Amino acid sequence: MILRLAWRNIWRNRRRTFITAASILFAVLFASFMESLQRGAWDNMISNVVNYYFGYVQVHESGYWEEQSIDKAFPLVDSLDSIGEIEEVQAVIPRIESFALASAKDNTAGVLVAGIKPEVEDRMTNLSTRIVEGAYLETGDEAALMASGVADRLSLGVGDTLVLISQGFRGVNAAGKYPIKGIAKFGSPDLNKQMVYLPLPVAQYFYGADGRVTSLALKLESQDDIQPVLKSLYQELDTSAYEVMDWKEMLPDLVEARQLDTAGNVIVYIILYLIIAFGIFGTILMMTKEREYEFGVLVSIGLQRWQLALSVWIEVVMLGVLGALSGILVSIPVVLYFKWNPIRFSGDMASSLEKFGFEPIFPATFEPQIFLTQALYVFLVTAVLAIYPIVKIRSLQPVEAMRA
Repeated sequence: MILRLAWRNIWRNRRRTFITAASILFAVLFASFMESLQRGAWDNMISNVVNYYFGYVQVHESGYWEEQSIDKAFPLVDSLDSIGEIEEVQAVIPRIESFALASAKDNTAGVLVAGIKPEVEDRMTNLSTRIVEGAYLETGDEAALMASGVADRLSLGVGDTLVLISQGFRGVNAAGKYPIKGIAKFGSPDLNKQMVYLPLPVAQYFYGADGRVTSLALKLESQDDIQPVLKSLYQELDTSAYEVMDWKEMLPDLVEARQLDTAGNVIVYIILYLIIAFGIFGTILMMTKEREYEFGVLVSIGLQRWQLALSVWIEVVMLGVLGALSGILVSIPVVLYFKWNPIRFSGDMASSLEKFGFEPIFPATFEPQIFLTQALYVFLVTAVLAIYPIVKIRSLQPVEAMRA
């Protein structure tokens, strides 16, 4: 009876019901869209930086990550083959990495030279799909693959010669010149401005570090595999000789930037929910005032106060449920559209984002948890505000209410 009464009371004033439900709908829509866009942008950035180069887990010689020195290169020994036998590890990508000075005519630029096994590297980073000019490296090539940002800075193209100068393993002189076989474009502006690739044997010879690598990057299916892999590596490897790091340890600045951005969004959510709360409370206040006479009559003819209070509370909660469900239904196609058609910035806005290391593309991420969470928050706010008419009914004087 109480449920039927509450449901009918909602539709006694359809305009008020639609206005209240619409305010909740737009709150859920805006909050869900903003959360999806933020997560999508960060997931895209992490994918570009982590999954397309660093990998979710890396193995180095102990102390390498702090120094980033070529002198910390370690030999590829048979004992490391066990890494590839771990169930969650799909591929082991050996690299030798160090910085060098790249030059062409009068132009110079600092670059990160990565010696790679082209076929193995392509399994994790899909590097071959990022070629915009020329061709991808092959085993046996004595050529370089260059990021488009480096190529633009040095005014080089496919077929031109790149000169590299650096310090090799244990102080040997490192100098070489290599024809440019291909130019690649990365989603991450940071990678796009510094990467130069050489086949692994060529890079090892360049740095005077034959048979050595500075890191082993591990290809995993997803972030859920990180902890099982770390646990297995700690058991398999001599941790006094090798260090095992996941992407969060290697890129703490990226993690902190995401946490800071998320914290900023929390403030926006709080303001949004406060605005919605005042709007809903205004509706509840108006409804309670308009129905004082009705409440007085119902109490006078014998309706228990708790039954009346429960009926009114259920009314408000039903409004919250209607608005929240409508918000979810409207949010889903909006988020899906921006997932398939990401926002692409250009001009000054794109340049500003790239300075901070962001690719100027903001795709939305589609996660049911986002919609449910935002709808739940709005529903809880509505349920709490619905306590107000309960308090008013408990202190209601029927005679005074009917006279008013």
